[in-house]
Amino acid sequence: MPDYVRLEVRRTLRDPGFVIFSAGMPVLMYLLFTNLGADDGAAAWKTTAMVGMAAYGALGAAVSVGTGIAEDRSLGWLRLLRITPMRPRQVVLGRAVTSSVTVLPAILTVLAAGALANGVRLDAWQWVVLVLLLWVGTLPFTLFGIGNGYRHSAQTAGVLNVATLMGLAVIGGLWFPVEAFPGWLRAVAEYTPAHGFAELGWATTDGHAPALTTVAVLVGWLAVFGSYAVTSYRKSARTL
Repeated sequence: MPDYVRLEVRRTLRDPGFVIFSAGMPVLMYLLFTNLGADDGAAAWKTTAMVGMAAYGALGAAVSVGTGIAEDRSLGWLRLLRITPMRPRQVVLGRAVTSSVTVLPAILTVLAAGALANGVRLDAWQWVVLVLLLWVGTLPFTLFGIGNGYRHSAQTAGVLNVATLMGLAVIGGLWFPVEAFPGWLRAVAEYTPAHGFAELGWATTDGHAPALTTVAVLVGWLAVFGSYAVTSYRKSARTL
């Protein structure tokens, strides 16, 4: 399986579209959002937006694994893998591990932009914990992407992933602070997976551990998306 993971990581990182939209676009959006019309009181916003955009980039990289799976299904690549010594579950696990590796550039580039371009300053432990929590926190979205890849065509999976990414980013407060939302929308946002994901980072930059409710929300979505991935895989296995 390690050879398979290395192959998939190389395939993903050599894709210009992935590099541009998963790493480059969040950095560009972050710099625009935090520097256009900025004033002297924008330091806190630069830190908040840094976490939100890093979460947005990582979320996009995580769900994009589904498009790759759907493309491999259409090309017969998954059928070929079934005649190798690898078990089907190893193929799924390999894709999940691949996604966990490819989300790192999206996280690191935005954090680097925050530190180098916007002067965001955190303690050393906060930078380390921030990267680790955002990295681990992408797992539910990876499972969601895997579920889409095994259930839908490449075109449908791509559209669904983009629509979900945009919707979660807006409602989850990754682009704009939820404090600016109407009361009812703010209440909804707090239970979305994207908001819970970003809250891991916001709690870290504030210097404290994430709230138990945040962890509970993410665990709940992990269970939902995990079930979706398993049922999608089983359905696909009957047709391969």
